[in-house]
Amino acid sequence: MQSSEQPAILSLFPEGSSVVDGEIAISGVHASDLAAAYGTPAYIVDESALRQRIRHYRDGLSLRWPNSRVYFASKAFPATAVYQVMSEEGIGIDVAGGGELVMALAGGADPRDILVHGNAKTDSDLKMVLDAGVGLIIVDNLHEVDQLTALVQGTQDVLVRIRPNVDTDTHEAMSTGHGDSKFGMGPEETRRAIDMIQRSKDLRLRGLHVHIGSQVFELDAFSESIKALSEFGEFEIYDLGGGLGERHSYDDPAVSVDDYLDAVVQAAKDFLPPSSRIILEPGRSLVARAGVTMYRVVNVKRGGKTLVAVDGGMADNLEVSLYGQRFEATLSNRFHGEELVSVVGRHCESGDELIDGVHLDSPAAGDLLLMPVTGAYCFTMANNYNGSLRLPVVFVSDGVPRLVVRRETYEDLLARDVLVPPLQPKR
Repeated sequence: MQSSEQPAILSLFPEGSSVVDGEIAISGVHASDLAAAYGTPAYIVDESALRQRIRHYRDGLSLRWPNSRVYFASKAFPATAVYQVMSEEGIGIDVAGGGELVMALAGGADPRDILVHGNAKTDSDLKMVLDAGVGLIIVDNLHEVDQLTALVQGTQDVLVRIRPNVDTDTHEAMSTGHGDSKFGMGPEETRRAIDMIQRSKDLRLRGLHVHIGSQVFELDAFSESIKALSEFGEFEIYDLGGGLGERHSYDDPAVSVDDYLDAVVQAAKDFLPPSSRIILEPGRSLVARAGVTMYRVVNVKRGGKTLVAVDGGMADNLEVSLYGQRFEATLSNRFHGEELVSVVGRHCESGDELIDGVHLDSPAAGDLLLMPVTGAYCFTMANNYNGSLRLPVVFVSDGVPRLVVRRETYEDLLARDVLVPPLQPKR
């Protein structure tokens, strides 16, 4: 039976999560049942909530600017099953490497609905995407124009990425629109690239691209970047990037998808041709809230700072160590705790701390601990620290779970080794 009093942390869980019979249920399935079936740690994705967010973006943008298209910035969650969902929901895919391209195609993406990013595309990268027949390539630098000119057979549609010199209040590693960013080109190089492409018989310049970073809550910054696009003339397509921040903790501002769409479309109306096609590339804000990481508490150390050690850590969530990203957590069946603890991982690294300071209800070994808003970049940056096995991904929809990525095995860890026979002792 669903509890009438729902804990505050549910505001960070996938929409539709609830407390049923005293325990958190994700899309109708108790956390303990998921743990029993798939083990811990594990990434849980509410597929229903994910599809709902995709439709919110897709339909919301179309309503405001009919000549438009949403592309998933797939570096946020590059799993074949996620690409399949995106393709089924009718949005495009943005890839930034050969592996992402392979998974997107395996997930059913139409290559004509794929756009390609990257600040250092090699010739082999470009040959791969050209052979696949991708729809758009985002030209990041002048050398890339020469590369494409030498490799293209027939014609290829491209966009030019500008560097708008817009600073954002986000982590330095997530900021991509400032003047010294490694991505895109400044005004002089942009104009040269436009001229080179317009004179090319192999490349078709369809428009411009801009992206200012990730985890951005300042709507004015998006508007500034769109204004910067208008300085280079009128084009058929304007790719406005993505970057809307997602609320990971209670202290993060709540900026809705509708707030974001209103802001970028108003800026487009102010600065861009009314007949142009607009592209948006949401990543984090499309997938983050749909994901929950499920851990088992291994031990608790009290006396001074209380440390709750779980069976995962920086091998499955690098966001904390890399970006200082704040997360929240709760036990699966006790929600109103007053004990201030730090949640730490199991890896041999002092920096392996998932949350510094969170209130839990008398945590003990064996408890299930749930960390919401982990659907973006956690799977992406998963690693084998201390020989850890990368986590499974479980989709849940309307009470039915299904495994979409299995847990890694120790055999997987050895699969790529090329072993040299040991030297024989001299006789």
